[in-house]
Amino acid sequence: MSMIDIDPPGFRPPRPVAGDAGKRRTVLYGAYTVFSVFQPVFSVSHRRAIGYHASLRAHGEDGGQIASHEVFTQAARRGDLLELGRLAESLHLGNFHAFDSHDEWLFLSLHPAALMDTIYGDALLASLKALGLPPHRVVLEVPEQAGGETPRFAAIVDGLRKAGFLIALGGFGAKHSNIDRVWHLHPDIVTLDPGILAQASEHSHLERVLPGMVSLLHESGQLVLMGGLATERDALIALECDVDFVQGQYFAGPSVDPVQPQAAAGRMDALSAALRLRVAERERMQAARLAPYVAALEHASAKIVAGDTLPDAAATLLALPEAARCFLLDASGRQIGDNVLPHGSVSQRAKRFRPLLHSEGASWERRPYFIHALRTPGRVHLTPPYLSINEAHLCVTASIATPAAAGEMQVICVDINWEAAAHHG
Repeated sequence: MSMIDIDPPGFRPPRPVAGDAGKRRTVLYGAYTVFSVFQPVFSVSHRRAIGYHASLRAHGEDGGQIASHEVFTQAARRGDLLELGRLAESLHLGNFHAFDSHDEWLFLSLHPAALMDTIYGDALLASLKALGLPPHRVVLEVPEQAGGETPRFAAIVDGLRKAGFLIALGGFGAKHSNIDRVWHLHPDIVTLDPGILAQASEHSHLERVLPGMVSLLHESGQLVLMGGLATERDALIALECDVDFVQGQYFAGPSVDPVQPQAAAGRMDALSAALRLRVAERERMQAARLAPYVAALEHASAKIVAGDTLPDAAATLLALPEAARCFLLDASGRQIGDNVLPHGSVSQRAKRFRPLLHSEGASWERRPYFIHALRTPGRVHLTPPYLSINEAHLCVTASIATPAAAGEMQVICVDINWEAAAHHG
């Protein structure tokens, strides 16, 4: 039976009070000794710790470690939750102040009830003033689901920001997360939910989406932190997504002491080298997979220049297994004629997207495959995998610009079904 289940009737432990264990501050709560641990947050670019995320650990009377949630569960049962939370926060501030550091941030996770307390900000500022810590050294992490979308909640967060604190939105991407919340609260940092990483590690199509999510947050004005990194694969996913900050056991676990300034530099360098190899190998495999399509497109281009029609010129190209369609664009990006499809019946997927299949006269002037082909005529260009509007699946488009009979340029394009090609590769 756990310690929280054996209290005799009428028993009430002492209120949580500040204590001292050697040189480190602690909080005493009943039979528990609660203390701070700090897990470093590393900047990928700077290759060093730029902050520490504070959390609680607890020891029982026998010195054995107790799950910290048991302490908070007991405090909630007895109505001490806010008081214990404030003391824990004061504990983190005092222990962080004892670090030999000058610039690092302290990340504090806020309980929703504490955040909605109108005097919370004033009390926190008073604690910082007593320690000589400026508020810009503290990052207040707001739970992603805290406070709903109420004007009062947004006003409290805005007040904390105006007082000098940095604001982080934690757990982005979980459950009901949406980008509107980021735009509404204007956090300085967005912390991705660890569940996103777990899913990306298992599903390659989700891993492909992550860089776009990070890019969207960057364009919205937020720095991005990915935590929970436990393996090299996790860390490589984070680096390839271009996140700003990383945290996790792979780099350093929670500790009562700060890390050495260059603790992660060697690991960051090794990861960067591994990522370069990973990207180079992926590009090599893609180039090998696409080589037949490049050669066939060059052959089709030569036949177009010689006067062949697109269906005749593209016959060899469309005979390749994952060629989805060929089409021809004029110098303004407007499609000449309809798509030329491989021989055989239209796929069930294509039938579902039938309104999008016929593209004569469509304008593709903003598409990279048109822009890049026109910039360097006579050279085949390949797009990264992207969602095809024709059948709503991933495709790669190969394109080449060639002169038309009247002297103007034309761009010949072929869409390659990338989902199927990647599966076969």
